[in-house]
Amino acid sequence: MRVFLYIYLCLFVTLPVCAFESFTVKDIRLEGLQRTSVGTVFNYLPIKVGDTLNRDLSVRAIRSLYKTGFFKDVRLERENDVLVIFLAEKPAIASITLEGNSDISTDQLKDALKQIGLVEGRVFNRSLLDNIKIELQRQYFGLGKYGVNITTNITPLQRNRVDVDIRIAEGAKARVYELNIVGNQVFPTTKLLSQVELSGVSMFGGRQNYSKQVLTADIETIKSYYLDRGYINFSVDSTQVSITPDRQDVYITLNVTEGDQFTINKIKLAGELILDQKEMMSLLEIAEGEIFSRKNVSISRSKIITRMTEEGYAFANINIVPDIDKTRRTVELTVFVDPGRRVYVRRINISGNTKTRDEVIRRELRLFENSAFSTKLVADSQTRLNRLGFFESVNVETPAVPGANDLVDINYKVTERPTGSLSAGIGYSDQNGALFTFAVSQENFLGTGKRMGVNLSNSQVSDKYSIDYTDPYHTPEGISRRLSIYSENFDATELTATSNYTTNSYGASVHYGIPVSERQSLSIGAGYKTTELIPGGTPATEITDFITENGDAYSSYTVDLGWSFDSRNRAIFADEGNLYSVSAEYAMPGGDLEYSKVNLRYVQYLKLSDKSALMLNLLAGYGRGHGDTEKLPFFENFFVGGSRSVRGFRAGTLGPKDSLGNAIGGSSRFVGNLELVLPNPLSEQSSSTRFSLFYDVGQVFGDEPPYTRNELEFKKSVGVALLWLTPVGAMRFSLADPINAQPGDETQKFQFTLGSPF
Repeated sequence: MRVFLYIYLCLFVTLPVCAFESFTVKDIRLEGLQRTSVGTVFNYLPIKVGDTLNRDLSVRAIRSLYKTGFFKDVRLERENDVLVIFLAEKPAIASITLEGNSDISTDQLKDALKQIGLVEGRVFNRSLLDNIKIELQRQYFGLGKYGVNITTNITPLQRNRVDVDIRIAEGAKARVYELNIVGNQVFPTTKLLSQVELSGVSMFGGRQNYSKQVLTADIETIKSYYLDRGYINFSVDSTQVSITPDRQDVYITLNVTEGDQFTINKIKLAGELILDQKEMMSLLEIAEGEIFSRKNVSISRSKIITRMTEEGYAFANINIVPDIDKTRRTVELTVFVDPGRRVYVRRINISGNTKTRDEVIRRELRLFENSAFSTKLVADSQTRLNRLGFFESVNVETPAVPGANDLVDINYKVTERPTGSLSAGIGYSDQNGALFTFAVSQENFLGTGKRMGVNLSNSQVSDKYSIDYTDPYHTPEGISRRLSIYSENFDATELTATSNYTTNSYGASVHYGIPVSERQSLSIGAGYKTTELIPGGTPATEITDFITENGDAYSSYTVDLGWSFDSRNRAIFADEGNLYSVSAEYAMPGGDLEYSKVNLRYVQYLKLSDKSALMLNLLAGYGRGHGDTEKLPFFENFFVGGSRSVRGFRAGTLGPKDSLGNAIGGSSRFVGNLELVLPNPLSEQSSSTRFSLFYDVGQVFGDEPPYTRNELEFKKSVGVALLWLTPVGAMRFSLADPINAQPGDETQKFQFTLGSPF
C-alpha cells in the first residue's frame, strides 16, 4: 500500500518533479510549516544546497519526509534554481478524553495509549484508531471483560489540532462456567480445583469472574502443588479459554503432564562453608530419602541466607542445584554456598527523636559502628526500641555505602509518641458515689528514658499518694532500679458490695531488674509497710476475728522475686510474640504478719494480618499465711471483676462473700481473656486505637470450704472493647454481656476508664 502511495504521489501530486530536468540546487525554501521546526525538516531531508536534484533523489526526499510521520502531504517544486518544498502537517492531539471507564483508571489507560503513540501534544495519525481499540480491548480482556465496546470520535480544532474522545462501555465480567483439567492421574480434579481460585464456583455460590491474571496465578499454584510433592517434570502443556457467543461465560481447559515422582537421593554441600557443616545440614528442610519438594528447597535456601546474614554476610548467594536421574527417579541436590564479602556497619544514624536523647536509643541497639552486620541484631534492636513505649513507629533501613561492597549504614527513623501521661478518672454510681483519680507520669523523663510518676487518687473509697522513680540503666550493664514511696487510706465502708473496714497504710520499696538475655530478666526487691486496720460500724465476722487474732496495726518486711520472658514486638499494641512472668512476694518473719503471694501470667499474640491479631491472656494468683498468721490477710486478697479482668461485672465483686454478704476477695484467682483485635471501624489511626471482640472468664476463690456453687462457677462475658491512647492517657471502653450472671451479682455492662495502665 505504501509503495502504491509513493507511485501515486509521483504521478499526480509531484507531477512537476517528475517532469523537470535535473538541476543544481542553489537554495531550499520550506512552505507550510506550523509546529515543526525548520531544523527538524533539514535533519530528515536528504538534499543539501549544491546537490544535483534528479528523479531518484526527489522520490527519496519525499519518502524521507513522509516517514517522519509529521506530514500528510509533501510537494516539491522548482523556482529557477531554488527547490521549494510545500509541507502540509498532520494535526496535533490537543486532548484525549476517556469516558465510561471504572474498572481501569484513566491514568492507567493513558499509559497504555502512550505505548502506541497516542499522547497529548504529539502528531495524530488516523492509522492509530484501530490500534486504540485493540490496545484498550487488550486491557479489558485481561480483566475478563470480553463484552467491552469502544468507540472513538475525532473532533477537528483550530490551528490544525484535534480532540480524541474515547467512549468505553465496559460491560460485565465474563464468568468461569467450568475449569477442567485433562491428563491428571495421580491427583483427582476435585483436589486440584480446591487449590485454585477459578474453580468455577465461588465460596458464596454462583460463578466466579474470569481474570487472565488470576488464571496465570492458578496455573502456577497447580504447578507448585505438583513440584512440592516430587513431580519435577510436571508441566501445563496448553491452556484453552473458550468464550461463549454472548461473551458472558468462559470454559477453561488445562492439559497437563504429571510425569514421575522423584525422591532425594543425596544432599551435598559445596562452596565456601562459613558455618559448621553440621549446622548447615540442620538448617535444611529437606533430607535424603524424602520426596522432593520445591517449597522445602526454597525454605532451606532462605534459612541458610538468614543465618549467613546473622554472621555479617549480607549478600550471601545460596544455590541449590538438582541433578536429576530420570531412570532411578531420584534427585541429587548440591547446596552451593557463596558467602561473598563480610559486611560491616559504617554508621548508625538516628532521626526523628526530638525529645528522646540519642544515648537512650543507642543503648538499646545490639549493633555498633564498625561491627559485623547482622540482620537478626538489626531486627532485635528495632524490637527493643518498640518495646520502650516511647515511639509510635520505628523504621529501619540498611543502605549500602556507595563505592564499597562491604559496608552498610543503618538508619533508624523513629516517630515519638507523647510519653507524659495525665491520668484521670471521673464517675458516679448509686453505690460508690463520686470518684476522682489524678496521676502524672513521665515515661521518658526529660528524654533520659527514666520514669517519674506522681499519683494522687481520691474517691469516696480511697485516697492514695505515691511517687515512683525508675532508672532502666542504673548500671551500664542494664540493671534497672525502681524506688517507690506511698501512703494510702482505703475506706471500704463507702462500698455496699464489699466488706466494711478501713485501712491506713504507708510504705517504701526498692526493686532491681537484672537482664538475663535479650528477652529474659530477673527482678528482686525489698520493702517495708505499715497498716492500720479500722473496722466499720457493723463489721463482718471475718474482720473482727482477724483483729482478735492479729491486732489492728501491722508492720511488714517484704521481699519480691520475679522472672519474665518477653518476646512481644512492642510494649503497646503488640500483635506478635508472647510474655511469661512469675512473681512472688513474701512477708518475712520479724514483721507482725507473715504471708506469701504468687502471680503467674501468660500472654500470647498471634498475628493474623497487618491490622488484626488474636490475643490470649491468662492470669493466676495464689496466697497463704505463714507462722502465726494462719491465712492470707483479707486486705491482701485477690479481687476479680472490672475492666482489667472480667468485664461486665463490677470491679472486685466476684467470689466469696463475708458474713454480711459483701465481697471480700479470696486467696486465689484465675482470669482468662481471649481477644480478637480488628481494625478500628471508627478511625484509621491504628497507631493510637485498638478495637477488639473479647471473651472473658474468671473467678476468685476463698481458702475455707464449704464453697457455694456461685464461688466455684467461673464468670464469663463477651463483648466489644475500644482502647484509645490520648494525650492524657489510655481510655478504655467496653460493652459486655455477662453470660452467666446470677442473682446478687453486681453487673455493669458498660465500663469506662481513663488513664488505666497496660
